[in-house]
Order: sequence, then structure tokens, then C-alpha cells
Amino acid sequence: MSKKFDVAVVGATGAVGEIMLAILQQRSFPIGNLYPLASAKSVDKKVFCQGKNWVVQDLDKFDFSKAQIGLFSAGGLISEKYAPIAAKAGCVVIDNTANFRQDKDIPLVIPEVNPHAIGGYALRNIIANPNCSTIQMLVALKPIYDAVGIRRINVATYQAVSGSGKAAITELTQQSAKLLNGQAVDVAVYPKQIAFNVIPHIDVFQDNGYTKEEMKMVWESQKILEDKDILVNPTAVRVPVIYGHSEAINIETKRKISATEATQLLSAASGVTVIDKREDGGYATPFVEATNHDDTFVSRIREDISHEKGLNLWVVSDNTRKGAALNSIQIAEILIKDYL
Repeated sequence: MSKKFDVAVVGATGAVGEIMLAILQQRSFPIGNLYPLASAKSVDKKVFCQGKNWVVQDLDKFDFSKAQIGLFSAGGLISEKYAPIAAKAGCVVIDNTANFRQDKDIPLVIPEVNPHAIGGYALRNIIANPNCSTIQMLVALKPIYDAVGIRRINVATYQAVSGSGKAAITELTQQSAKLLNGQAVDVAVYPKQIAFNVIPHIDVFQDNGYTKEEMKMVWESQKILEDKDILVNPTAVRVPVIYGHSEAINIETKRKISATEATQLLSAASGVTVIDKREDGGYATPFVEATNHDDTFVSRIREDISHEKGLNLWVVSDNTRKGAALNSIQIAEILIKDYL
């Protein structure tokens, strides 16, 4: 019988937690006992995974020594408090918040990009999951980075509301329904109406004029690629899409690469699907192609007519899946295969 592992899912009743449970089932992760954890208000609810109903337990009262792996996706404050407790109890935490991403002694991992970094987990028993926008960008860029080097990344993101959680999904759908019926809308989650609108503001503004969401893409790219010299210039925008982030990426490579060569590299890359026909509909979109799929989709691959070593790409991915839950579980799969 293959070895099984006891897994705690922190935030099991949240948007990402629910997807984690579904992916644990879809990928037949070797679960012994599953401990879905949430706040006291969700205790005694049941969640379904791998043919069984599991009772949600109170996070505040849980003994993490029962679990070998902890999948955390319940917000930064929860991770800040409970991840060290779990790690100290011997549970390896895979954290989906921004709380530990910049800690030098905690690995920040995208399995298709830097799986070797997982080996550093033992320093603190915590592995950090990168920001969803960083994940899909680097999954798409790593084959090109390895082949010809990348000097500079310009990226504009078009991010779905699910990145802000269930309340944001509700706000978008309710605002849309009210506007279509000629009613006034309520604005709570975002600083402005999101329905039929775009908001060039995600997370808090920094002193340099960028937002924290944008700076995450800078800091995380440099850490994951182990390249402090790579330049990243992001603009992060919230759009009225429920699932699936999109990115318009322009890169300056160290050596020239043609669109044909880049397409060949990406077509052979793990975790990437290229859809790039130069015709109506011959490209990937966040809802139709990316939602509920594991891969990152790349389209509109073309050489930059304004720069000799420039290349453009359109990249879409399911932000709650590859951008969060799936990436965490892929890390856990490598962890149990090679380290536990």
C-alpha cells in the first residue's frame, strides 16, 4: 500500500479552499485523514472529498501535530498566527498568502519554474505559494528565460474578482443584475463600481506610486528566478470577470528570439498550452479557455515592432486554480515524493 498523508486544509469553506478539496480529489492525492479547518461559525459543516464527507473543525482548537501537510488559504492574518504554530508542531505548511513570500529562509515555489527550492522547506517548515499573477507570468516566461535570458518584463494584468474572494464575486454579480434592471448599485468590496468597469488599483499604494500587488510581481519574480537584475514593470487592473486572470506581457530578451522559436519553446513546456492562430477567435480567453483548467494559456505571440529584442505575449490562467489551489497541491506532490 502506498504511503498516505494526513492533510489539514485551512480555509476549507472559502473560495480557494473549496477548489483545493476538488483538486485533492481529482489528482488522487494520497490522503489518510483530511482535516478541513475554518472559523467557529463553519464548525460541523461537511465538505466532500475522495468519496467521503469530512466534518469541518475549529481552526483555533486544532492540534496540528495530527497532520503532516497544511494547505493554508484563509488570509494573511490567519497564516501569520497559525502557520508558525502548525510548523512548530511538525506540519509542513504550504501557505497561499503574501505573509511569508519575502522571507529569505522560506521557499517561494512554482513547480514548473523552481521545484528545487522546495528542499529549503525544512528551515522553517513553511513553503510559500506566489501571487497568482506572478505564477502564470513566470510559467509562461520560464522557457524563454532559460533559452535566451530576459532583461526586462513589462506587464499589465487584467485580474478577475475571484482574486478578492467570495464577497467580490457576489458584488460583481449583484451590481450587474441591478444595473441591467435600472437600479442603483452598492459599492463595498472595491473603491468603485466593478460591474461594467475596470479599476486600475489592486492592494494598497506604495510610496513609489505602484500598488503592493504590482510590487509583489517585482519582488517575487526576482526571488523565484534567483535573479536580482531582472527588471519588472507591472500595472495591475481589476476587471469585471469572475474567474481567470489575463496578462499582456512585453519582454526584452538578452538575445533575440523569434516568435516562431518562442512558440516552439512554449508548446513543449510543462503546464503551458499555446493557442495562437492569427484569425478571429484564435486565442485564449480567461473564461472560455482558462477557467477550470490546469494549464496556463499563451496567445498573441509576436515580435515587438518597436524593439529588436522585444516579444509580446497574451497569457491567461485560472487564478483560483493554477494561481492558488493547484500550485499549492503540486508543491505538496513534490514534497511527499522527494522529501517526506
